[in-house]
Amino acid sequence: LSFYFRQVSGGDDEIQQLQKALLDYLDENTEIDASLVFSRKFYIAQWFRDTTMETEKAIKSQKDEDSSEGTHHAKDVETTGQIMHRAESRKKFLRSIIKTAPSQFSTLKMNSDTVDYEDACLIVRYLASMRPFAQSFDIYLTQ
Repeated sequence: LSFYFRQVSGGDDEIQQLQKALLDYLDENTEIDASLVFSRKFYIAQWFRDTTMETEKAIKSQKDEDSSEGTHHAKDVETTGQIMHRAESRKKFLRSIIKTAPSQFSTLKMNSDTVDYEDACLIVRYLASMRPFAQSFDIYLTQ
């Protein structure tokens, strides 16, 4: 996984690069297992939903801080703008993937020969560990 991170250095954030790699792997193997088509659509929908939820939470927390502290208003507006810009760029990426037919998706491949089954499993585990439930699992267990 760290080898892949070194290979995908660029303008996009690393999570988006890993998402591209996973979607590429799923697209390549749909002929072997038809259920991967559903998995690919599920991941795209889940990531789109996560982006929307993260944006809403971040904006809500900005508003809560705004009401408690009136002195940092200009700084909060800039932060909210950055949050919205990041969310829009992620949504734009996911929309472009949705609009791309599976046969055309192969032209967007980055380095498909570096992603095999084990790498795809590592990517899925890493992306799953970034989800809120996975990050707060200890809290759920103690409760």
